[in-house]
Amino acid sequence: MNRYPLWKNLLIVISLVLGFVYALPNLFGEVPAVQVSPLKAGLKADASLMNRVEDALKQGNLAANGIFLDQTSVKARFADTDTQLKAKDLLQSRLGEDYVVALNLLSNSPYWLTAINALPMYLGLDLRGGVHFLLQVDMNAAMAKKMDAFVGDIRGMLREKRIQYSGISREGQTITVRFREAATRDKGLAEIQKALPDLELKTQDEGGDYRIVGTLKAEARSQTEKFAIDQNITTLRNRVNELGVAEPIIQQQGADRVVVQLPGVQDTAKAKDILGRTATLEVRMVEAHASDPGARDYDPQKIEQAVKGQVPFGTELFYHQREGVKDPEPLLLSRQIVITGDRLTDASPGFDQTDNRPIVSVTLDGQGARVFQQVTREAVKRRMAILLIDRGKPEVLTAPVIQSELGARFQITGFRSTEETKDLALLLRAGALAAPMEIVEERTVGPSLGAENIRIGFNSALYGFAGIAVFMIAYYLMFGVFSIVALAANVLFLVALLSMLQATLTLPGMAGIALTIGMAIDANVLINERIREELRNGNTPQAAIHAGYDRAWGTILDSNLTTLIAGVFLFILGSGPVKGFAVVLCLGILTSQFSAVVVARGMSNFHYGRRRKLDSISIGQIWRPGAEKTKT
Repeated sequence: MNRYPLWKNLLIVISLVLGFVYALPNLFGEVPAVQVSPLKAGLKADASLMNRVEDALKQGNLAANGIFLDQTSVKARFADTDTQLKAKDLLQSRLGEDYVVALNLLSNSPYWLTAINALPMYLGLDLRGGVHFLLQVDMNAAMAKKMDAFVGDIRGMLREKRIQYSGISREGQTITVRFREAATRDKGLAEIQKALPDLELKTQDEGGDYRIVGTLKAEARSQTEKFAIDQNITTLRNRVNELGVAEPIIQQQGADRVVVQLPGVQDTAKAKDILGRTATLEVRMVEAHASDPGARDYDPQKIEQAVKGQVPFGTELFYHQREGVKDPEPLLLSRQIVITGDRLTDASPGFDQTDNRPIVSVTLDGQGARVFQQVTREAVKRRMAILLIDRGKPEVLTAPVIQSELGARFQITGFRSTEETKDLALLLRAGALAAPMEIVEERTVGPSLGAENIRIGFNSALYGFAGIAVFMIAYYLMFGVFSIVALAANVLFLVALLSMLQATLTLPGMAGIALTIGMAIDANVLINERIREELRNGNTPQAAIHAGYDRAWGTILDSNLTTLIAGVFLFILGSGPVKGFAVVLCLGILTSQFSAVVVARGMSNFHYGRRRKLDSISIGQIWRPGAEKTKT
């Protein structure tokens, strides 16, 4: 009656072993480390970068306790902070400005644990220390910028089509185009509808004034807001990289806010400076290069002279690092700027419709399109360079060959993968913020305060567990022991799941663990009381155990299901710390179902199920109405 099949016993044992293994890294603590990440789009973290790090440390006589390669970076562990700081300075000087060398903390767990991806929980800012910013994006400014671009497009298009208009203006998010004749207005309306489908157009007649009133469609408005948030997040992420911050958190919060968390950073002034920086984009013509004989500006002799220092008047020498090419390519660029990033309205990755090659589609505003069209008309088969200027340092992002005359929308080709097009599109959009941002919340958490938060949270959970253990064992005796072992298994499973999912543990998350301990024991209390009730009704101990677990299961499921629903809505509607609490709460409910019912019953089956004749069980005092108390 009270025996598990072999597979269920094996399931319990395997679950406990896996839970122990994946929770184990949290016991080893953290050690100082450095993290090396590529800064430029064409560079990747691979085995060659790891070898460069190893060689640099060996040449500097700095011993690392381990060097690891993941998808985005190379990490090296050290015995103390002095060695860590020396390694950071050494690697930064050896690798140059193409890589970010950041201070970090890594788990001190053995390599075999790391090899199976058994990692400790990631600590949030309130436990690790650092700087927290909440930035408000000015969506009105983003909309105004979009509408100004439309004004320029309409003005240029009407002039090109030779449609006479008396005036064009923008008030807020409304564009008004005035005409003197209704027929001319109708002709202009047709052209504007064809060229700008994102605008919702209406006509108004007032005396002899014929107007077209345009507003942004709801779908286009949401796309503009999304573009502004995405571009600002990309720009912020690129800027934060230069801070040398390991594992920063930059994410959207709500419709128009961005959260920036910089672990380990205490200098808020420097962080504000980085976040508030401006970057610009420039497009220039290539005057000479030595890599593409089919292009008109192919001139290896001029490049050779420029590399030696003989740069022609009106040009500048730049170096372009292409993916898969070891040595950077020298380029002679004109000093004359064709257009700047202010004229860029969009850049998105995609595929060419003719041969399905990966491309980047770029959209310019009205003025930028006219200038670009005029310049590229006479520059077919020449190369064009796109530069990103940040802190006064220009960098050539790409230098494609112009295949045909370009206008407001053009394609950049020559990419080997879709990942390269995505990176370039992000870099093009990250040249400047799409909309101004204002810091509305700022918070600094010191490392000592973070350690104190960890200590307080751990002690709260520990003391709560100890108090529950004393009560359960004193009140339910052996079944209290079963309950406490199941509760310990629940905590083990919860920590293991949080570690496997690499969920961020915050102070509210630690409160969630403490709350889960108190809530999880309720299931065992229901089971134990149900067993007592069956004994009071005169059932045998074996029958009481069987009925107690079976009949309490429905109540346990219903109560936890309602709490799980509340936790899911907390996760969906909440943000930041509230989400962290919701994750721990929901996972704790799921693990408590398994531990309280399956694990606890497995132990009671193991202890009592083998006995054919069972006269009594150790479950404390049973109170029968109208009778003396009985202890079984």
